[in-house]
Amino acid sequence: MVEALNYSENKRAHRFFYLDEGDFYYPEGRTRQYTIIEISLFEGRSIAAKKALYQLIFERFEQNLNILPNDVEITLTETPLHNWGIRGKSGDELVLGYPLAV
Repeated sequence: MVEALNYSENKRAHRFFYLDEGDFYYPEGRTRQYTIIEISLFEGRSIAAKKALYQLIFERFEQNLNILPNDVEITLTETPLHNWGIRGKSGDELVLGYPLAV
């Protein structure tokens, strides 16, 4: 996120959900390392930035976690700034500290 989308280094808004083996079903042709990544974000990033993010995730998961790209599924859900309420304000009233147009 930092490298591909220019997020600040200290941005930490992540949730991780672990499912027991019996609670997680994955498609045929995938291994037990199958991982789903869902990212909610403000709209405004370029297609090139999104593709760079996908590639970095695929590469880093393979290099650092030994999880092959075939076992990684990524979904981005983008919404307008005004659809977010953060720190007592509408998202379109916030000073973000990072650019959206990357």
